[in-house]
Amino acid sequence: MKKIRILLSMVSLLAFNGYSQEKIKDGTLQKSKLEKIYITRDVSLHFVSPEPIQYADISTKSMLGDLPVKNVLRIKFIPDSAKQYGFVNRSLGIVTVVGEKFIAQYDVWYTENEESVQTQIEILPKNTNPLDVGNIPMSQNDLHNYALQALKKGTKTHAIRSSAYGMDAQVNNVYTVDDYVFIDVTYSNNTNLKYDVDEFRFKIDDKRITKATNVQSIEVKPVYQLYNKASFKRTYRNVFAFKKFTFPDNKVLAIELTEKQISGRVITLQLDYSDVLNADTL
Repeated sequence: MKKIRILLSMVSLLAFNGYSQEKIKDGTLQKSKLEKIYITRDVSLHFVSPEPIQYADISTKSMLGDLPVKNVLRIKFIPDSAKQYGFVNRSLGIVTVVGEKFIAQYDVWYTENEESVQTQIEILPKNTNPLDVGNIPMSQNDLHNYALQALKKGTKTHAIRSSAYGMDAQVNNVYTVDDYVFIDVTYSNNTNLKYDVDEFRFKIDDKRITKATNVQSIEVKPVYQLYNKASFKRTYRNVFAFKKFTFPDNKVLAIELTEKQISGRVITLQLDYSDVLNADTL
């Protein structure tokens, strides 16, 4: 688990007095406008983010936190610190959560009233401010939503197909969104032998390869894939997202699916650059 750095002294004072989700006229942020969250001893509080958490800050020694998974921040009150506050309702400090495109802050209070204690907080748009850092890449959440949209679309009439070892493969469609390319593929297993997925590889290769030719492949890595399925009996469909790429007409994008040994079945699909240029939009 990643430990969350606890900021002290001046940073703690700044977070305690100067931040909130609501901006005032001079452009600063105001702590008094932050949403109050209540916590008590022996109860963990989980902040659930719609995006992977890039950074988190706890402005006081009275709480500890970690990231058990990429989109969850877990914090816990330190019982010894209750002596400092006399077991009365008061603010412990500010918890800051930064996603790929937002920043959210909460004012966390200690309470002895267990009925007001929260164990899970969903980070909602009303509690966030956008991060203005220029041309921000798509978040994982954005890529996921577009991949789901692609999954709902139909298959092109002239889909790209390939067959080998009792397997059929096809590229259902290619889509573009801003600087991203989404490729929707389906695999069908026509045998009674389950297919154990080893890996997908995406390579830019020459169209025509002879045995005497030294071929240099350029591997392209997807920035996102919708599913991480380890095996399938009959049908497997997935959507892969890539940052925009180009390649000359004498090359193809080869999509290679390999099976774990011992069977080791391999099936390859090939896309021309024209297939990418003629991609649909989501």
